[in-house]
Amino acid sequence: MVWGVLEEMRIRSLGVIDDAVVELSPGFTAVTGETGAGKTMVVTSLGLLLGGRADPALVRIGAASAVVEGRISVPPGAPAAVRAEEAGAELDEGVLLVSRTVSAEGRSRAHLGGRSVPVGLLAELADELVAVHGQTDQQGLLKPARQRGALDRYAGEAVSVPLAAYGEAYRRLRAVTAELDEITTRARERAQEADLLRFGLEEVEAVAPLPGEDAELAAEAERLGHAEALASAAALAHAALAGSPEAPESVDATTLVAGAGRALEAVRSHDPALAALADRMGEISILLADVATELAGYADDLDADPLRLAAVEERRAALTQLIRKYGDGEGTAAVLAWAEQSAARLGELDNDDDRIEELTAERDRLRDELSALAQRLTDARTEAADRFAAAVTAELASLAMPHARVSFSLAQTEDPEGVEVGGRRVAYGPSGADEVELLLAPHPGAPPRPIAKGASGGELSRVMLAVEVVFAGVDPVPTYLFDEVDAGVGGKAAVEIGRRLAKLARTAQVVVVTHLPQVAAFADRQLLVEKTNDGSVTRSGVTVLEGEERVRELSRMLAGQEDSETARAHAEELLAAARADG
Repeated sequence: MVWGVLEEMRIRSLGVIDDAVVELSPGFTAVTGETGAGKTMVVTSLGLLLGGRADPALVRIGAASAVVEGRISVPPGAPAAVRAEEAGAELDEGVLLVSRTVSAEGRSRAHLGGRSVPVGLLAELADELVAVHGQTDQQGLLKPARQRGALDRYAGEAVSVPLAAYGEAYRRLRAVTAELDEITTRARERAQEADLLRFGLEEVEAVAPLPGEDAELAAEAERLGHAEALASAAALAHAALAGSPEAPESVDATTLVAGAGRALEAVRSHDPALAALADRMGEISILLADVATELAGYADDLDADPLRLAAVEERRAALTQLIRKYGDGEGTAAVLAWAEQSAARLGELDNDDDRIEELTAERDRLRDELSALAQRLTDARTEAADRFAAAVTAELASLAMPHARVSFSLAQTEDPEGVEVGGRRVAYGPSGADEVELLLAPHPGAPPRPIAKGASGGELSRVMLAVEVVFAGVDPVPTYLFDEVDAGVGGKAAVEIGRRLAKLARTAQVVVVTHLPQVAAFADRQLLVEKTNDGSVTRSGVTVLEGEERVRELSRMLAGQEDSETARAHAEELLAAARADG
């Protein structure tokens, strides 16, 4: 049952298409038109809706932007509907509205269900909604990596589960091997680094700096270096405040302030303002007495010991050397931070032997784990390859290749440094140890050969279609878009391709861009992409062909002449045969 249908697209200012509405059938829709009419714009538009790369060159000349809008029927509960709702999109009675705007400057915007979303979300939904296949996909099928990917996809969980575990172990093994190589190949450099760190730590330990010690010693050196001047200044200040026994008749500040206080105390009761001044004078007297006392104590405690000054300067010199070498001139705190980091690093370097032993054991364990997982992958792929090849071969019989045989070759390359598979040491990579190659024997007596070497363009088209039909049975998507998948095919083979696409359309939506009338005749709906030219501007439009118009288009595709009686008769015959087959 189809659980998602692309109902229509509207294309504006994209390439040669000015403004066109593309109405698609829930079943089989064929898109036809003359060469250069813009049929590929239909494919390009759908690619944009599905999160494809936005090329500003696609914007029609003279337009500010190109816009593609689509209506996709997605029943509630379908994976795409759930993911869209998680992103804040709203479904309108089971219909999901998708739009993509590309400006001429290259900016791109995407909207899903009325909500602005990242373009990446459209690509994520594409995996659930549409399978797009074109001539580039046919070329991709020639690559062994793509062939292995196709086989893995067909095998399902039998491969995906061990492959996920294999991938995790493979990545960990690479990290372990890289660290082990780094330790062993750089042993000399690491030993030299350890010696330098050890020497530096010994220097720091010998001096044993304390946090902030450099600032404290600088202050002490400044005080000791000017001890005589400080003592003399303190004595003079004390004499000025409290008087000097050597000059008993001299006037000092304490005596003067005390006299001023007594004068104010005598009359303070006559004026509150003067009483406040008297209080303040008393505070001054107390403050002067305190300062005088502290000055006397300062002078008594001041140490002018030259030996202490020499010791301080010596200690400062040792700290300065450490700060310059290990503290970047930032003080003893930076030296202590360097020592802490260096001690940790030295611990790592000194434990190289233990680390090498530990990493070697982990490497061997991971290699054993990879061997077991690679064996599971090989066994699962071998089993799936037989079923996959038989299914594709059966499909080819329905595509006018009744005697063709498809098979898979699974091989490994011996490597003494590899993992063990089947009792042999073989090379391995991120996807296992298997080299997968799709082989085709197109007719009896022909040896199986890699499709990259033994398949013609038409045969390759049919093999790819057969592969997709097989996938439709085990891993279906609601919509398939084929861009000239019938390239290089004609005659009876084209009829069989059309018949097989029609059969596929019974369980999924199928959209085919084709130049073959034999294929288009089997479609439930045929769209014509037609260009017009007013002498200065070329435009293309999309129309639905029905009745006589469809016969005329099929006649043109058959003979290049819409009004040829022979071509018309052949076109009507094709349509009648297709309807009878359906």
